[in-house]
Amino acid sequence: MRVVVQRVKQAVVAIDGQPTGQVGQGFVLLVGISDHDTEAEIDYLVRKITNLRVFSDDNGQMNLSLKDINGGILSISQFTLYANTKKGNRPSFTDAGAPDFAEKMYELFNERLLTTGVSVETGTFGADMQVTLTNDGPVTIIFDTNQK
Repeated sequence: MRVVVQRVKQAVVAIDGQPTGQVGQGFVLLVGISDHDTEAEIDYLVRKITNLRVFSDDNGQMNLSLKDINGGILSISQFTLYANTKKGNRPSFTDAGAPDFAEKMYELFNERLLTTGVSVETGTFGADMQVTLTNDGPVTIIFDTNQK
């Protein structure tokens, strides 16, 4: 799995101009699934993301987690995280998970995030979405379970 974590002040996802999910302070997650991913990768990422200490404490140090600040998550599926650009100018997405498998894994990932007590909003898997956000910092962290 590949997940891009963006610390945000606020974010909204819309489809055809209609908001489908939004979050205040917290994270926007761009989530890519491959066919080789398992529940072990999901559990690893849920633990790492919900405990990631990138929010400022009273001394201005990045020392607080999403749980510490009662932040929320806006989770967006994004198969393009598995783009292969080695040949030519048109990316190949053959490393991205098959849609049926990826959708099940994405939904399971979001369910597991919810079990940690954080608020989770989502886009719609496979939809053409527009995401509007206010980066905070900016702080962007990339997780790739092939590099853990």
